[in-house]
Amino acid sequence: MSLFKKICLFGLVTVPLLVPRSHAQRIEVLTVKGVIDPVVARYIVNGFNRAEKEGAALVIIKLDTPGGLMESMETITQKLLNSPIPSVVYVWPQGARAASAGVFIAYAADIAAMAPSTNIGAAHPVTMGQKADSTMMEKITNDAVARIKGMADKRGRNREWAEKAVKKSVSITSDEALKLGVINFIASNVGELLDKLDGMKLKRDHEEITLHTRKAWLEEKEMNPVEKLLHTIANPNIAYILLLFGVLGLIYEFHTPGVGFPGVVGMICLILAFFSLQVLPINLAGLLLIIVAIILFVLELQIVSHGILTIGGIISLTMGSLMLFSTPGVGQYYHLSILLVISVVAATTLFFLFALTAGLKAQRKVPVTGEEGMIGQIGVTKTELSPQGTVMVMGEYWHAVSSTGEAIGKGERVEVVKLERRTVEVRRAEESSQGQRGSGGQGPK
Repeated sequence: MSLFKKICLFGLVTVPLLVPRSHAQRIEVLTVKGVIDPVVARYIVNGFNRAEKEGAALVIIKLDTPGGLMESMETITQKLLNSPIPSVVYVWPQGARAASAGVFIAYAADIAAMAPSTNIGAAHPVTMGQKADSTMMEKITNDAVARIKGMADKRGRNREWAEKAVKKSVSITSDEALKLGVINFIASNVGELLDKLDGMKLKRDHEEITLHTRKAWLEEKEMNPVEKLLHTIANPNIAYILLLFGVLGLIYEFHTPGVGFPGVVGMICLILAFFSLQVLPINLAGLLLIIVAIILFVLELQIVSHGILTIGGIISLTMGSLMLFSTPGVGQYYHLSILLVISVVAATTLFFLFALTAGLKAQRKVPVTGEEGMIGQIGVTKTELSPQGTVMVMGEYWHAVSSTGEAIGKGERVEVVKLERRTVEVRRAEESSQGQRGSGGQGPK
């Protein structure tokens, strides 16, 4: 083979490898599993921003959610409605659901698809904390109905069913959703989804877009480690436990200095708690009540109140716990378990009544080691002190010197008045001191 032919053959093989994949065939795939919270909203918005910047042809959101925060849902739907890149919401895998906020997200996408044995619906708005009266609840519901109707009209989906999903919390299977025109089609997996998407025409901003997905390459973009951690701990029950463990650990560390471990654990728990509270809709009044409860428990250890402060702390902690995540519009997924609240209140009360009390008692104990521990101890002279000699104190032999300079006979009881290195200054023990701290000198003679 001639050199020219070899060069041409090499070019035919290598040039396609050097040419980047067409942006028109690139599809960004995002995966959402769990409650719709600010972490999920930020993840989806960042995914669309990245797809727009890199020129992706389509964004697919694999969705499995029981619902979530209204504010986070609005952030996601606005991005889907305004992004120049077409979007697909795919309720996946089998057994998944798109409930509550998931219905709005599905309706906001250009194309909605579901896997077999999935369901969608139950989008009635829920408020917690301050109970909304009938007028306010009607306003909230009507606002949600108007929003989802507008998305249904824009995407050409069943607006009557959407209204029922919001007003009556109806829920349907994937087969029913397809018959009613709630979704575009059913696909068992992503490969089948791409086959059915291929060739679809979408009208966006007075222009028609044709999807070419058969030869497209998928780029899965999962949450980064920080987002995964934050999404995991962005759970009211976990955040609540971390918050209290952090506070209790630091308090125990301050009252029993030198322990170390509770302080380290407490600091880590507090950092994680603050991390998760950034994305959770907390009630400030509930948080303040918990802080007041901690203060009352600590004061109980310093002030004799005959249990009044403890009772106040228990009441404040209980009320604060129940109110901590009780804010209007957060849905049924952002409240504490009653069993958890009862368990934590009981454990916290026991912690302050026993653990910290024991620590304070240990802290207030008379020192028994070092210079402070030696002062006042009673010993026995083993040799005559004239004025120096040997004494036994606390079962040990010590070089001793008479503090007054007078001679002290062998076998006499003496009291330590000063310790300097390995030498103790002693004086004759007074009768009133005998037996008060123990001789410590009844060792071998």
